[in-house]
Amino acid sequence: MATETQTKTVRFIITRQDNPNATPYQEEFELDYRPNMNVISALMEIRRNPVNTKGEKVAPVTWEMNCLEEVCGACSMVINGKPRQSCTALVDQLEQPIRLEPMRTFPVVRDLQVDRSRMFDSLKKVKAWIPIDGTYDLGPGPRMPERKRQWAYELSKCMTCGVCLEACPNVNSNSNFIGPAPLSQVRLFNAHPTGAMNKAERLDAIMGDGGLANCGNSQNCVQSCPKGIPLTTSIAALNRDTTVQMFRNFFGSDQI
Repeated sequence: MATETQTKTVRFIITRQDNPNATPYQEEFELDYRPNMNVISALMEIRRNPVNTKGEKVAPVTWEMNCLEEVCGACSMVINGKPRQSCTALVDQLEQPIRLEPMRTFPVVRDLQVDRSRMFDSLKKVKAWIPIDGTYDLGPGPRMPERKRQWAYELSKCMTCGVCLEACPNVNSNSNFIGPAPLSQVRLFNAHPTGAMNKAERLDAIMGDGGLANCGNSQNCVQSCPKGIPLTTSIAALNRDTTVQMFRNFFGSDQI
């Protein structure tokens, strides 16, 4: 007796928004299941054939992506209520229906695409780079002790994905808190032998409004970071550094 085979499907409920000022709405899509499918490959399939479960042909879903290997941080979104990278979100490991939403910490551009300028502006505020004066060869730089290099490397894994800002309850539209990622970058660049020349400038930047004092120590950031960066360890270390910097500023001495 012949048995009827049923094709396994995957159901998505996607929060959509036609423009930054439009009202969000939900739209459902259903796809044929494929082994090893991730959220990005599903979105690609929807883009190829944007027909919802009502049989209506709709505008393709908009989202961001680049590297597809959890390095660039561009494909961040909220998946089943949790902010994460959609390139490493495997369909087999997700409860269905799979709900996709944009990160609400950042302004929505369209659908799942957001404007992460807030985070990049914060990185500028804390001078998250190593300034080099001139383009001529300065020779080999000072060596970094191996122990320090090892933990600094962990901080350098940050891909500015914005997941920690989305998870942090203190980063919202009513707050100018710069968030965990820019704070951790202050510790990273202050640890660099050349970057240490601007250490006081970076610490001063996070001692004001929107800086370190706005952290509520919820620990959501370190739990949500896709790279496992010890963000709360960095924040604790910066609390010590800013205390010392405060006394230096008060007494006008570099000997403290």
